[in-house]
Amino acid sequence: MSKKVAYCAILIALAMIFSYVEAVIPVNFGIPGIKLGVANIVVVVGLYIIKAREVFVISVIRIILVGILFGNVMSILYSLAGGILSLIVMLLMKKMKGFSIVGVSIAGGVSHNVGQLAVAIAVVENLKLIAYIPVLLIAGAITGFIIGILSSKIVPVMKKEVEKVV
Repeated sequence: MSKKVAYCAILIALAMIFSYVEAVIPVNFGIPGIKLGVANIVVVVGLYIIKAREVFVISVIRIILVGILFGNVMSILYSLAGGILSLIVMLLMKKMKGFSIVGVSIAGGVSHNVGQLAVAIAVVENLKLIAYIPVLLIAGAITGFIIGILSSKIVPVMKKEVEKVV
């Protein structure tokens, strides 16, 4: 049990480092609010190497800690909405079989943006923000593809390591 807790703590720390690096070295995609979401590599890889419950805890703790350290209450709200919806969609896609890690990640990237947009519409009480959906869907698909490719290279290596530890 203590090895599993330590392993999850390492994954949280890794995701936080990825978030920090992304915050201090912003990559401008030319669209406000769009980022690669490198910390999601930890979530996608986690889906394939540890239990879903543990991935959920890692994701939520990372979002809250990163929001406290580098953001604000609103960033936590947006990130939780996107992160939780994304995780649910990725879990469902993974269970369906027939979807690769890349496909699961793309679905996660798209649904993350949909979750954040839903919160934005609710917060500002303006349904006109829905016009932003095509841009968010494309951005989510592209970033999900990149994260999925990276994750697909990491999962085989990590599976071997996790079997030794957990």
